[in-house]
Amino acid sequence: MTPLVLLSGWGCDARLWQPLAGHWSEALAVSAPDWPGYGARSPLANPGSLAQMAKEMADELTADAIWVGWSLGGLLAAALLDHLPAPRALVLIGMGGDFCHEEGISTAELRAFQRAFARAPDTTHRYFLRWQLRGEPDPRAAHRQLRELLDDHGGVDRNTLAAGLDQLAELDNGDRLVGAPCPIWRVAGERDPLLAPARRESADHRLSHAGHCPMLSQPASLAACLAGIASAVEPSP
Repeated sequence: MTPLVLLSGWGCDARLWQPLAGHWSEALAVSAPDWPGYGARSPLANPGSLAQMAKEMADELTADAIWVGWSLGGLLAAALLDHLPAPRALVLIGMGGDFCHEEGISTAELRAFQRAFARAPDTTHRYFLRWQLRGEPDPRAAHRQLRELLDDHGGVDRNTLAAGLDQLAELDNGDRLVGAPCPIWRVAGERDPLLAPARRESADHRLSHAGHCPMLSQPASLAACLAGIASAVEPSP
């Protein structure tokens, strides 16, 4: 069986992946560990430290696995290629080499969001959970589903959230991905409002009738897509 490690993005713990539970191929061994500071996992002493994060996640992010990072989770997973043995493959869902793009979410928009979070973290967090769903076929239904999954909160440490916004603003994996030590696959919802159109169109797989959160709106399609990628990746020597 191929290990598949699912990594959530900003503001959502691993419960986000639960809608895929009934759709997995039997050829996959799926796990969804929380990042430090999410769910019941203790935050790092320095939530922005990639070295500390790599040490904390080393037992889950193994070289025999395919790492699947959604949104900030993809940005972090790509950055951790400098700190951990390379996986069998890295799949980025709803993420490019960096986050900000003038035709997607601009640097100015993200900075404004950071200021809003500093003033009112809980309100801003809840707003983001709803706002990211704009591209789904039924945003209201997706928001209800997300609230039910997360018990109306994301289960996240505030300092970890603040560090995550800094990482969205600052991390640039462009060179890492060009010279990556493993295959890179990009997956995008065809209506993802957080991705620039060029990044959506250049993805290796585009999911129909999906936005930034295909695990909510198109779980069967996303699970099938990931199973197809796993079958195409050469096993580790």
